Order: sequence, then structure tokens, then C-alpha cells
Amino acid sequence: MVLVIVVAVVALLAGLAANRYLRPRLLTEDDGTGMAVKDLVGPLLTMTVLLLSFVLVTANGSYGKAEVASRGEARALDQLVESAEYAPAAQRGRVQSDAVCYARAVRTQEWPAMADGHGSPAPSVWSADFRQTFQDLQGQPAFGMLVAADNKRSDERDERLTQASPSIPGAIFWFLLATLVITVMALGICLPRTHNRGQLITLTVITALLTTMLIIIRDVDRPFDGIIVVDSTAITEVERQATRDFLANHPASELPCDERGNRRPA
Repeated sequence: MVLVIVVAVVALLAGLAANRYLRPRLLTEDDGTGMAVKDLVGPLLTMTVLLLSFVLVTANGSYGKAEVASRGEARALDQLVESAEYAPAAQRGRVQSDAVCYARAVRTQEWPAMADGHGSPAPSVWSADFRQTFQDLQGQPAFGMLVAADNKRSDERDERLTQASPSIPGAIFWFLLATLVITVMALGICLPRTHNRGQLITLTVITALLTTMLIIIRDVDRPFDGIIVVDSTAITEVERQATRDFLANHPASELPCDERGNRRPA
């Protein structure tokens, strides 16, 4: 974000400097003439429409899929906890406690790691525990429901981790940044050198808008980092409900993990 703003400001200053020192050598027209404010509106509208389209595609893609996957994973985990009610007491308690620990590991360890496009091995400890518990339930009515819910949880987690990585290649982002620089500098050169207050204001607004659009593109392409983020509200709510269910069924038992979802020593 800082890099985009710095480059845009440098491009604006370079365009204005070129207007003052390079324009007299390239043009012989009177200094009071040049590109009018209305002439700047065309490139502004064109670039704005193109960038808005790109932002909408990106938002509906990476950000939208990340949000859907996050909520889908939470629903699947909640279904897993509810399906465990049909299992024998021992397996029910283990599934529900593992669900609490899984949610804690996702919320406290994997969510921050996704800001850098990475996952965390901590939740996998508890998903492996799920499968071990399911082996003891083969042939029982709850087995099919638990396996289906766990498969859904696993698929949604994979999708969430996939969307944590930027979907826009770095080359495309640098191309957009180079386009912004060239556009701002070209417009700066075309400004009249005198009586140009209106044009200067318009060019500054254009630079600010294009810079904001590029920042939005970069931000929405990283759904778990930046200003526009997918939060962990859904998984946090499931953690709360699973903790309530576990304590209601096993009031004297202790969860097998700490507040960060790490397994307690045996």
C-alpha cells in the first residue's frame, strides 16, 4: 500500500516537473494553452471503469470465495458438533472437545498466518483426531453423518487456504502500477504552465482516485490482510457453541488444548 502511494506521488511530481522544464522544449505553443480540465475527464473515466471492473472481478473471485469458504467451514464444524450428539458418550465428548480445539487453532494460529498467504499445522492435529475417533464408530448411525460433515469441513478449509494466496500474479500488479505512472506523468506534461489551477486540482484528484483503485485491487486480492478482510467471526461463534455443548455434557472434564489450540501435555 505504501509503495503504491509513494510511486503515485513520485509520478505526479515527475509529471509536473516535466511540464515545467521539458514542455517548453517539446512544444512551441503559448504557455497559457494546453489540456483543459474537460480533456482530463476522458482518461479518468476510462481508467476508472477499467479498474473498477478489475476490482469487481477480483472481489467476486478471491475475496468472495474466501468469505464463503470461511463460513462454510464454520457451518460444517457446527454440524460435526451437532452430529456428535448421536454418538456414544465417549466419542461424543472427544469429537466436541476436538472441535473446540480445532476452532481455537484456526482462530488464533491459522488466521494470522493467512495474512501472509500461509496456513498452520495446528488445526491438522485435531482433524487427525476426528478421523481416529470415527474409526471407533464404524457401523453406527452417527458414523455417516460425522464423516460427511468432516469431509465438508476439510474441503472448505482447503478452499480458504487457497484463497489466502494472492490470485493476481505479481507481473499484472506491476503492469498496473507502471500504467498508473505513465498515465499520471503524461497528463502532467500536457498541463498548461500558466493559469492551470483547475487542471492541477483535477490531475491531483485523478492521481488520488487511480491510486485508491490500485490499493483496493491489492487489498481485496488478500482477503485475510489489509483493510478489507474476512474476519473469524463465524469460527469464533462455533467455538463458543462447541465449548458450551462440551461443558454441558462433560462438566467435570477439561479440554485437551490450551487457549491457542495447542495440545496439553498428557
